[in-house]
Parts: sequence; structure tokens; C-alpha cells
Amino acid sequence: MIAIPYLTALTTYFSYGLLFAFGQIRDFFRKILDWCSSNNLQGYAPICLGLEDFYIRRLYLRIQDCFGRPISSAPDAWFDVVERCSNDNNKTLKRTAKKSRCLNLGSYNYLGFAAADEYCTPRVVESLNKYSPSTCSSRVDGGTTALHNELEECVANFVGKPAAIVFGMGYVTNSAILPVLMKKGSLIISDSLNHNSIVNGARGSGATIRVFQHNTPWHLEEVLREQIAEGQPRTHRPWKKIIVIVEGIYSMEGELCQLPEIIAICKRYKAYTYLDEAHSIGAVGKTGKGVCELLGVDTADVDIMMGTFTKSFGSCGGYIAGSRELIQYLKYNCPAHLYATSISPPAAQQIISAIKVILGEDGSNRGAQKLAQIRENSNFFRSELQKMGFEVLGDNDSPVMPIMLYNPAKIPAFSRECLKQNVAVVTVAFPATPLLLARARICISASHSREDLVKALEVISRVGDLVGIKYFPDEPAKQQQEERSMKLD
Repeated sequence: MIAIPYLTALTTYFSYGLLFAFGQIRDFFRKILDWCSSNNLQGYAPICLGLEDFYIRRLYLRIQDCFGRPISSAPDAWFDVVERCSNDNNKTLKRTAKKSRCLNLGSYNYLGFAAADEYCTPRVVESLNKYSPSTCSSRVDGGTTALHNELEECVANFVGKPAAIVFGMGYVTNSAILPVLMKKGSLIISDSLNHNSIVNGARGSGATIRVFQHNTPWHLEEVLREQIAEGQPRTHRPWKKIIVIVEGIYSMEGELCQLPEIIAICKRYKAYTYLDEAHSIGAVGKTGKGVCELLGVDTADVDIMMGTFTKSFGSCGGYIAGSRELIQYLKYNCPAHLYATSISPPAAQQIISAIKVILGEDGSNRGAQKLAQIRENSNFFRSELQKMGFEVLGDNDSPVMPIMLYNPAKIPAFSRECLKQNVAVVTVAFPATPLLLARARICISASHSREDLVKALEVISRVGDLVGIKYFPDEPAKQQQEERSMKLD
């Protein structure tokens, strides 16, 4: 859990309170002006109403230039960011003809496959000529090609499961699968910081949902024991089935799941395990096979494995891997398989080719080099940020490293100052994170050179001093003293 410094929490609360108060005052005068101009909806209720609408109008629009920045090149280590301007205080943004060449610290291009690749790209172009960009059909109609069958077999072998099913969108993989697997009378126990796709999928299932403290196995066991003892609400009948849902790498925290301990607890209480490896598959592990390989967990102990192709494989879509019975059941019952257009054939070919490179089946060792590079880059960058005094979340080997900002004024300040110095970063705030826990999320790639990372660290350090987000400035001094004492010894 994140422990916010007292003074930081106080100033953050004060800043949001000030913004909220001025927003309410502006809304009050807006209502008066609307009433005077007789500009009403003629009986219709406002279609956008509530706290979220207030947040967008009075807080988000002030800094929306920090989000949704358009790019005009492949999301490689460096990319072109299209500059935008506004003539109405950021309410609307217009693209200009100007572009800035920026160091990319925001894309999920973990292994560098998002750019042109000597092995993948020619095969993708060939599949485009052969199959066209889209099948224009669902999988059960005319949307299954030889590539789709090869992809599912390739994914199953890669993650170590008997079978797999693929979808055209990663978000839908979670949100459409969970309502098929879990119904009324079932119990979902979810990590408190699971992705929104899991949250919405669980809510849409009709199952009872309970939450355990983030990445805390002992609390998971406590929740499991309590729920098994109580049974279903009102009737107290035994649960039809129980599933525990966790992520391999948590996308907003950069933390690795405590998978071995969680697996042991699930086995003890006969609960199924659902592992979301969106950010870990392909990015961690000796051969890129995710947290199971990294943490020494047998994939046979994980009942349902989910992942996406948008991070490490430079493509789109997602997959579910499990037993043959499970995958066959999903193919007969999942709406995303029955009704949605199948994954694009060129996208499928990109995934197949990327997996072959990772496994060395392309006849080279580039896959092993990429995996070693991203691990080295991630650990170097995280270590240097911590030495500078930043509050950095996450674990070693994770390519995701959030830098805590907290105060709402520091969100646009950090983003804009980095962009001025040609470093593109992603800042994350409410509703993607809790209101007080705004952060900048750095994503490291194997395509980053050491020179790229050093430049990024220099810029981030300067901006950190300017904005005031080095919350642990004494750390570098402590480390220097330790190094001196070691030399003296």
C-alpha cells in the first residue's frame, strides 16, 4: 500500500478542495446565465450529469492537453508527437502541422515489435495481401482463417496450456469472459487494484463480488475463509464456484503478483485461479513466458490464463488459455467469439511472428537479446530514479514504473515540462487511479538504448527538481555515505 507523506496529503486535499470550490461557483453562475438566456432542454433531463461530468468540465479540461496526444509515426523508442493548440482555454484542441521528435516513455512497446521488424513485417505484409485487413465476419461464420487456428495453437504452446481462444480486443477478453464463466450463486474474489476490464466483467456476471487488499495473500485467505463459512447471501447455501482474480503485473503499480502464495491458498480452499498477464506475458521470465516462469509457478496450477497482444507482441487482441473443456465451452457460449468480428489476419500474423522471434524459431537469438535488454533497461532505469529521490512504485524486472505526483497541479506541470524537452511521458489521474494518487507511468522498452535512458533520466531529474516531486531527496546522500564507508572498509 502507498503511504502518502502527511504534508503531501494535506496539500493535495487542499488543492482538490480549491478546484472543487471554484468549480461549484462557476457552475452556479452558469446556471444563472442559462436561466437568463432560456437555454433549456425542453423537458429532457441532462444526458451528462453527476460527479464524473463535473470532474471532466472543471478539472480535466484544464489539463486535457496532457492526455490523448496524437502521434504520426510508429511507437518506437522515438516517435513524432503532433503539436496541438487551443483558443478557448483547453476546451477544444486543434492539431497543427508541427511535430516534435520525442523519446517515447509511454507506449507498451516492451519488446520493440511495434516498429518495423526484419522478421515480422514482411510476413504481416504478405498476410495482408493474402487475407485483407479484416475477415468482416465473426469466428463462427466466415471469420476463421488458417492464421486464427495457427495463432490459438501457438499461444497455447507458448503459455503452456492445452488450448487457447483469441479475441480482437484485450479489454473485451476480460469483460466478456467473466460473465460467461460466473453466474448468480458464484463468488468472485478480486484484487482491489485489478484492471477496469476485470471490474466491469465481474459486475456484469451477476456473481457476488468480494475484494481483498492489494497483493496481500493473508487477507485473501481471510476473505475466502469468511465467505466459505457464510455461503451465499440470505440462503447461506454453498457457493456454486469460487474464482480468485489477480494480475501478473499490475498496470498502475508495476508490482509483480505474489502468485506462489496465492496459488497455495486457492488450492487449500478449492478456488479457481484467474491470472491476467496483460503486462507480463512476453515481457518477463527467462524466455518471456510471464510471471509463472519468473516466479517458478507451474502453469498447470493456474486454471485460467488471460493475456493481451498489445504490449509485448506489437499487435492487438487478447487470449484465454486453459483446459480443452474450458476453451470449447467458451467457443460455444462467449458473445465476443460468437458475434464480434474476428481478429484481423495481419494482426494475427504479427503475433505468430513475434512469438517465433521470442522463442528463437526465426533462426536467430534476437528474442533472447530483447528479453535480456528489457530486463536490464528496466532495472537500470528504476534504480536510477530511486537514487534521484523519486517515489517509484513496483518491483525489479517490471517494465512499468510509476513515479508518484500526488498534487493535481503537478500532473500538467510534469507532463508539459517533459514534452518541452522532447520526452513524452504518460500521466495518470482519477478515475484511472484514486483521487490522491496521481502519477506518471513510465514504460520501458527493449528498443531503448542506454543513451536514450540516460537522456530521459537527465530530463526527468531536472523536471522533478522544478516541479518538486523528489519526495525522498535524502536517499542519494545516504547511498553516497554507504558507498564511502564501504570504500573505507
